[in-house]
Amino acid sequence: MTSSAIENVPRASDVSTTADELVVHLVDGRTIIVPLAWYPRLSAATPEQRHDLQIIGDGEYIRWPQIDEDLTVSGLLRGTPAPQRRGG
Repeated sequence: MTSSAIENVPRASDVSTTADELVVHLVDGRTIIVPLAWYPRLSAATPEQRHDLQIIGDGEYIRWPQIDEDLTVSGLLRGTPAPQRRGG
C-alpha cells in the first residue's frame, strides 16, 4: 500500500509587532501572537528595527537583519522562547 503524505510546514504570510507582542499570520489562516519579552533582541529593538524584517525560506523563517535575530515559524508554534544567555 502506498500513500502520499502532504507536507504541512507552517509558513508566515505577514509579520508585525506591537509594543509588547510579535504577531505572525500564517498562510493557512492561523495567527500566532507571542510576547516580545520571549525574544530579548526584539524587545530591546526600536520600532524601526522591528519593522525591518524579512520573511525567508518560503515563509518558514523570519529575520531581522539590523538586530541579527532569526526565528522559525515552527518554533513559534511550539512556544519556544529564545534561549537565555549565560553570564560570564
